[in-house]
Amino acid sequence: MRKKQPVSSALRDAEKARNSARRRKTIKGIKLAIATMAAAVFACLFLMPIILTITNSFMTQAEISANYGSVFATTDTGGKVYISEKVNLKFIPDMVSFQQYITVLLKSPEYLLKFWNSVVLVGPIVVFQLFVASLASYGFMRYRGRIREIIFFAYIILMLMPYQVTLVPNYLVSDWLHLLDTYWAIWLPGIFSPFAVFLLTKFMRRIPTSVIEAAQIDGAGEWQIFKRVCMPLCKGALCSAAILVFIDYWNMVEQPLILLADQETHPLSVFLSKINSGEIGLAFAVATIYMVPSLFVFLYGEEYLVEGITYQGGIKG
Repeated sequence: MRKKQPVSSALRDAEKARNSARRRKTIKGIKLAIATMAAAVFACLFLMPIILTITNSFMTQAEISANYGSVFATTDTGGKVYISEKVNLKFIPDMVSFQQYITVLLKSPEYLLKFWNSVVLVGPIVVFQLFVASLASYGFMRYRGRIREIIFFAYIILMLMPYQVTLVPNYLVSDWLHLLDTYWAIWLPGIFSPFAVFLLTKFMRRIPTSVIEAAQIDGAGEWQIFKRVCMPLCKGALCSAAILVFIDYWNMVEQPLILLADQETHPLSVFLSKINSGEIGLAFAVATIYMVPSLFVFLYGEEYLVEGITYQGGIKG
């Protein structure tokens, strides 16, 4: 009997360990299920406006007015009307209609003009901001000193300020340079925005010093180190910065309203901020078209966006 006691004790300990492992696994599964359900709920909430916009763009103008007319109705003096009835949110139209898209794409070229205004305004900002930020970030990474730290600190302070704070100085400088009512009034502040510089500098600092030193031993100059070492390693960060900068400036409203007096040069985002009761259906169609580039950019660069945020630098095997 004395010899069997240790065996039964070991069996009990093994059973307890298995039960404990089962409990931990069950608790982990429950937590995972709760987290998944919570994520699904939030995903539905975030996707609901997008789905509502897309489906409502296929409604007729009469159906849209019947459902949402009270939301955009105004009084004779231009004031808002009190909404006394519950707004009917419909995700499935009674009758699918392409009339809104026909009007936007074929009958009203002004909307396509505003769409191309958005492309003309945003494209150069994304390209040249990344170019300037790449060079500046390389300089911040390679050269140390008190002056560099002061300049980089100033970049951070400027990045923390919302655009509304610097809007008046930008207006005054653009007026002094005679750039008001031109695309340069939008391009120049965007090209020299500090956000991409901050993001790329933080990323480049994670590149191991040994990689730079190895390139120098092989006889590489500064331009070759920048072009053949830093830029390939910063591909994820560049894509992340491009996506974030594109989405930010694609949705800009204040800058064109203040710096561009001619409405013919306004981007499509300005039109979407001036919806009136007679253009609700068109607004749904225009908003759907306006979302397409942002969605394509995000879906195409999602992998690079995650890589640019999580990658810690160095050489990947």
